Amino acid sequence: MRTAYLNALYDIAKKDSRVYAIISDNGAIVYDKYRNDLPDQYLNVGISEANMLGMAAGMANRGKIPFAYTIGAFLAYRAYEFIRNDICLQKQNVKIVGTGAGEVYSALGPTHHTTEDLGGLRSLPNLTILSPASPMEVQKSVRAAYEYEGPVYLRIGTNKEPEIYSEDYEFVIGKGIELRKGKEIAIIGTGSILKDIIDVVDSINQTGDVVRVININTIKPLDTEIIEKAIDECGKIITVEDHNIIGGIGSAVAEVVAEYGKGIRFKRIGLSDFSHGYGKYMEVKDANGIGKEVLKQAIAEMLE
Repeated sequence: MRTAYLNALYDIAKKDSRVYAIISDNGAIVYDKYRNDLPDQYLNVGISEANMLGMAAGMANRGKIPFAYTIGAFLAYRAYEFIRNDICLQKQNVKIVGTGAGEVYSALGPTHHTTEDLGGLRSLPNLTILSPASPMEVQKSVRAAYEYEGPVYLRIGTNKEPEIYSEDYEFVIGKGIELRKGKEIAIIGTGSILKDIIDVVDSINQTGDVVRVININTIKPLDTEIIEKAIDECGKIITVEDHNIIGGIGSAVAEVVAEYGKGIRFKRIGLSDFSHGYGKYMEVKDANGIGKEVLKQAIAEMLE
């Protein structure tokens, strides 16, 4: 995802001198091509995330389009006040890019895990939140963020995430995508964990269209229509996220379910505490109750 983001940003910035890449002293090496070819559109502000966002707000106020990039945990938590007051309150055209979504920095522990960002940022007025699930979707999200006038938070993984799309498609802010057809249960997810969901569902759907998979690639504004359709047609919903179940996609979907007013079976799969354990990404997900086996069991129980 990180490479997809950098390639997309490079292509856009090369054609539009208003676009700036700002980083907070992380990932400088991966910016080599961008920095060499577009030195006047690149700024490394050092380990100073709040200042970076304050600077980005000022640049946007002067007609620039800054993409401020660093680890999501340091943006969403450390610089929250600057996102709220300097960017969202002023409706500045700043693109906030948080890498390392969820527990993807699995060997670095909970200090580097971005597992509560949606809970905090989803409540901020004027902020659009994009959560792409694959490299192709990252590229489309970057383009959509660039074309959108206003604050955007782009939540991406790191690198080596597999592609989940076999063909091109239209990305529209605020519109979810049905990745698999199903009539009995709808699984709703966001971000790179969609690959795990697809793996599980494909093994179940070999005998027919049992489980529907919905990709909510825009957390805000939320596609309520695709969720309401799943309520009507399936009557059973499971949400899956590499995020705390409080405030994340599970909470967002639960709000839609409650206001829609139809009784259904509903389950959230996500973190209920700080993440624990270290190791490979899949190992950490398993240790924290969001691995494939947990989803398989939840589907089996709901089908019963």
